[in-house]
Amino acid sequence: MKFTANLLATLINLVALLGVGLAFCVAALTRDLPDHRALATWEPAVTTRLYAGDGAMIAQYARERRLFLPIGAIPARVKQAFLSAEDKNFYLHPGIDLTSLATALWSNVANYSSGRRMIGGSTITQQIAKNFLLSSDRTVERKLREAILSIRIDQTYSKDRILELYLNDIYLGLGAYGIAQAALTYFDKPVDQLTVAEAAYLAALPKAPNNYDPHRHPDRAVTRRDWVIEQMRRNGVIAAEVAAAATASPLGIKPKRQEVSSDKADYFTEEVRRQLGTRYGESALYTAGLSVRTTLDPLLQQAAMQALRKGLIAYDQAKGYRGPLARLPSLDGWQQALAKRQPLSDVPEWQLAVVLSAAKDKAELGLRPKAADASPTSARTATIKREDTAWALCRLAEGKRRCATSLDGVLSPGDVVYVEKLEAGYVLRQPPQVQGALVSMDPNTGRVLAVAGGFSYAQSEFNRATQAYRQPGSSFKPFVYAAALDTGYAPTTLVMDAPIAIPDGTGKTWRPKNYDGRFSGPSTLRTGLENSRNLMTVRLARHLGMNLVADYGKRFGLYDELRTYLPMALGAGETTLLRLVSAYAVIANGGKAINPSMIDRVQDRYGRTIYRQDSRQCADCNALTWENQEEPDLVDIRDYVLDPMTAYQITLMMRGVVERGTARNVATLGVPIAGKTGTTNDEKDVWFVGFTPNIVTGVFLGYDTPKPMGYGETGGGLAAPIFIDFMKVALQGKPVADFHAPAGMTFQAVDRKTGRSVEEGAPGAIAEAFKPGTGPCDGNCPIIDDRETAELPATDADNELSPELREKLLGNTGGLY
Repeated sequence: MKFTANLLATLINLVALLGVGLAFCVAALTRDLPDHRALATWEPAVTTRLYAGDGAMIAQYARERRLFLPIGAIPARVKQAFLSAEDKNFYLHPGIDLTSLATALWSNVANYSSGRRMIGGSTITQQIAKNFLLSSDRTVERKLREAILSIRIDQTYSKDRILELYLNDIYLGLGAYGIAQAALTYFDKPVDQLTVAEAAYLAALPKAPNNYDPHRHPDRAVTRRDWVIEQMRRNGVIAAEVAAAATASPLGIKPKRQEVSSDKADYFTEEVRRQLGTRYGESALYTAGLSVRTTLDPLLQQAAMQALRKGLIAYDQAKGYRGPLARLPSLDGWQQALAKRQPLSDVPEWQLAVVLSAAKDKAELGLRPKAADASPTSARTATIKREDTAWALCRLAEGKRRCATSLDGVLSPGDVVYVEKLEAGYVLRQPPQVQGALVSMDPNTGRVLAVAGGFSYAQSEFNRATQAYRQPGSSFKPFVYAAALDTGYAPTTLVMDAPIAIPDGTGKTWRPKNYDGRFSGPSTLRTGLENSRNLMTVRLARHLGMNLVADYGKRFGLYDELRTYLPMALGAGETTLLRLVSAYAVIANGGKAINPSMIDRVQDRYGRTIYRQDSRQCADCNALTWENQEEPDLVDIRDYVLDPMTAYQITLMMRGVVERGTARNVATLGVPIAGKTGTTNDEKDVWFVGFTPNIVTGVFLGYDTPKPMGYGETGGGLAAPIFIDFMKVALQGKPVADFHAPAGMTFQAVDRKTGRSVEEGAPGAIAEAFKPGTGPCDGNCPIIDDRETAELPATDADNELSPELREKLLGNTGGLY
């Protein structure tokens, strides 16, 4: 009896000791244990996506490519596939599955001496605890902490919430996180369209995505998928015949297709990315799952890149061939050597090639193989003929132009070059050194429809449309003339077109000139703008005062500040193409302020709109029912930057630029277009900006490090042809629109040279627009003819010109042409 009592006491003490030990163990394990309640506010890193105006996706930004999908939107067959593969008792166990743990323990004991990797037997809840709250260390302590957290998670959250976290967090290979992104990545379809076989394959991936990569290990992938299908059949979630059909089907991997617009929109999307990063922060850009509807028109974007490239190539080839990109020291193994060189990824029509042999009339070239197929037996060759590559016979070397009579005088074996395959055969290409940009915008809303920031984004990420500050030259003149018309001048006002000399305050004299070196005497404002007369613009700016001209430059958004030096009236101040196009949009829309925008709307991950570009108010737009009420009106609250009548007068004058002036080639488009050319000193920058009532487009060309483009090169000769090529696409299928005069304007036939009244239909007669109370002068008409000299404000210490700025401004003979 005493022995029994002692034994019982000993057992009680042992149990007590075990209890105390267990309590200390649990206390140690739960010390500093992460708070599982943090899962309630968990928001996964979700991909930010950019969409074009037509809904096509053009870019995405993410540290983890993921689309969040609520559990209610995930079909039962997809959930069952993952449960069958990972945790068949998920809806039955309390967070840990003792049966699975026992099985895993038995397997690990049996495999201990074999060196095989130990298995964990973790439930989905345990995976959530490990992935969200713990590390991935394979230790007993971590497994115990994981089990405690799993039980707490299961007690706190519903099974559906836990499964939702898992299916949206899990990594499934090929850079895809979560089931929604994986469905797009592997099968290019949404989750609700996945078949049983496709769902089973995705459910096979969490264990080891790289081991079941469909491209590198297709046999393993099929075997693992079929195992999941069999588990689904055993668990009774699919019928035997469904399982058999799914097992018999191929993997059916279909990589997500390349969006049509994405390969041409890099300059546009990068600018949007910068704006989003500034507005929401870089971290939010890559994790917040923003849905961004941009203003991009994919058709116009492609047309912009094609037109700009065509123009840059045409100018560059006219200057001659500069030589090969590189030279291979030997043609032995040229396939491997060429495969290591990366071509311009966004100019896929160009191929890298090496010259294998060259003769008088043709050359044989070896084309760059795919990196994975660079064996000698896979060599692809091409032939270029002299008549198809005549432009390359003339070569620039050491600043001199030398022309050959045969191809072997230009090309040598081992030369690495670009070629392009056309219908007639292969032709030689070279990346142009000159650069340029094109911007197109809706003038009524400020929506930027297309941005081409250079020849190739892969070649240079610098965006000449938004980042390059250059002198606009004569394309600034319309704003000087707008200031004059707002001040009371008329298109028929006469300004003297004659030489002028202005001391610069240092003993030197500035003598601006017209581009052609000639002058015409008294001429109308219209004639001055149509023919881009510098001498008239300088006189006009002096009469208006440079303070007013500078104010108009700021008012239109061209400059933050414009210094009040007379050369600024000829476009010597620096601005960007986007700013210049936005300023022209003000004129095109009748004078209303423009806020250029590349983003229409931004929504957060839940679909809530957090930014909308269109600020117009519409109080009655949300009516619930139709009760024969009038259509609601959108209230445009934008301010007027320019008198609508002045805007119309300037528009008509710039139509004259296209019809009779420096951009006559643009008239070939056959629709009402207004515009202005621009060329700076020594032809370092050339411009053309033109518009219809519904679209405004600007083009710029110049070297990144400014240097002369060649005597006689002008905005009309280089930039306008690019504008024409682009506008042919932009205007296709659109009804012809004309500019409408504001109410109250009057029209009178005048002689376009003298500005005096004439009979309608008389030679040289045009219908000129006048504001109320104004009209042509038919008597002794005053002439703006300020012949006295005036010093530039260079003596004020605050405004003193540096030698560099003086050379830039006063060396500029004007906004030339």
